[in-house]
Amino acid sequence: QVQLVESGGGLVQAGGSLRLSCTASGTIFSINTMGWYRQAPGKQRAKVAVIINGGSTNYAESVKDRFTISRGSAKNTVYLQMNSLKPEDTAVYYCYALRYGSEYWGQGTQVTVSS
Repeated sequence: QVQLVESGGGLVQAGGSLRLSCTASGTIFSINTMGWYRQAPGKQRAKVAVIINGGSTNYAESVKDRFTISRGSAKNTVYLQMNSLKPEDTAVYYCYALRYGSEYWGQGTQVTVSS
């Protein structure tokens, strides 16, 4: 089992920045992919950014050039640096991990961007 704990959400004005962190614990060896998804009220959960072992990254079009995903040196931590935030970025952000085909999710952290 893998446990994921997020931190770093909060309230920020449009144009501001936030940095989300997620730390994995438990059986963390062979985690292949980590990333972030978000769910806004009334909408489905959607991918924001993922990073695969080896460093390949993939971003949603709506966040390209504004958000940056990275992993810590210990590989059990993933970060999401969010710049130039917009009100439409308001959502609950969930950390995600993939290990041997099994998906794991954090409890979510709220990000609210005021206009």
